[in-house]
Amino acid sequence: MKGLFWVLVLSALAVAFTLAGKNDTAYVVLVYPPYRVELALNLLIALLALSFFLGYGLLRFAIHTLRLPAYVRAYRLERKRKKGRKAMLDGLLAFFEGRYGKAEKFAKKAMEMHEFPVVTASVAARAAHELKAYDRRDAYIDEAERLAPGYPVARLMTQAELLLEQRRSQEALAVLKQLHQAAPKHIPALALELRAQQQAKNWDQVIALVSQLEKREAIDASQAEQLKINAHLEILKRKALDGQALKEHWQKIPADVRLNGKIALNAARYFAGLGADPVANEIIEQSLGRQWDSDLVKLYGNCPGKDPLKQIECAERWLPAHPRDAGLLLTLGTLCARQELWGKAQSYLEASLAVEPGYEAHVALAHLLEKMHHPDEACRHYRLGMEFALGAK
Repeated sequence: MKGLFWVLVLSALAVAFTLAGKNDTAYVVLVYPPYRVELALNLLIALLALSFFLGYGLLRFAIHTLRLPAYVRAYRLERKRKKGRKAMLDGLLAFFEGRYGKAEKFAKKAMEMHEFPVVTASVAARAAHELKAYDRRDAYIDEAERLAPGYPVARLMTQAELLLEQRRSQEALAVLKQLHQAAPKHIPALALELRAQQQAKNWDQVIALVSQLEKREAIDASQAEQLKINAHLEILKRKALDGQALKEHWQKIPADVRLNGKIALNAARYFAGLGADPVANEIIEQSLGRQWDSDLVKLYGNCPGKDPLKQIECAERWLPAHPRDAGLLLTLGTLCARQELWGKAQSYLEASLAVEPGYEAHVALAHLLEKMHHPDEACRHYRLGMEFALGAK
């Protein structure tokens, strides 16, 4: 379009000069002793115009000639960039297709051409990791640091994630420490650290990280609750043989978490195992007041408290709401037998067996019948209990 415009302009000027030359008789005399030149004015104007255009053309040609090396360099650089970009795209495509060998090859080629080095190095590292070539993977990550030191987040995220997949949690935590310094409020880095702390079994840090992620709405509330429960269960398990440590951690657990059935069940077992039955009973009663758990109420019968009659009264208060709970009936039978309330104990144990026959109820009833001097019936229930234990029924 631009070229057509200049053609039209020059054509118009040529026509104008031609029309002007038909009626113009003016001339110009140029004197340079001893020379004298006479020229028609139109011819002089034409020669000047021609000289201008020739001079302009020669100047443009000289400029382009001088700039030719720069043009060649720019052309080669652009060509190299296109090749690098194509190699990077081919590497990404191959990686997502699961062709990790080709992905590493293409990504390495793009990285050597300095095409988005932090991206291409990450792709090459991930591909090498999938091929279990861990030395090459680490070399690519080091190369990314050398080629793109201004982009640490992508490199460190990749490195930490790959170390976690290899279950090298301590090294991953060291990398994540650097990442937090580079990007203190990076939520995906916190989520990655949560995984690392879980792998390293640092349960106190797991609870703290879950709380941080929950505040930032980066984790679902139900998922956060489950993670905290699992962490508390692991800590309780770790402290199960140390009464003081167990008590200290139990007091640190928030009140609403303490009432969770799994937490209460395991804590009660550990306290009972250390001989702290009154504490176990208190935990069970508080938890059952919030939500019913048959396993928890069954444990209640195996934790003799300071006042057994009070325990029986407490369990009987639960009975109207749960009349067909085999665990509750078994617990009542056990508690009554401990107080030598033989008739009530037998009734509760038989009721438990009627609802859900099982090993524990048969054995408890057999013990009771022995004390009541019914050896034949006791033997029968021992046999039935053994059959349940062996999986015969």
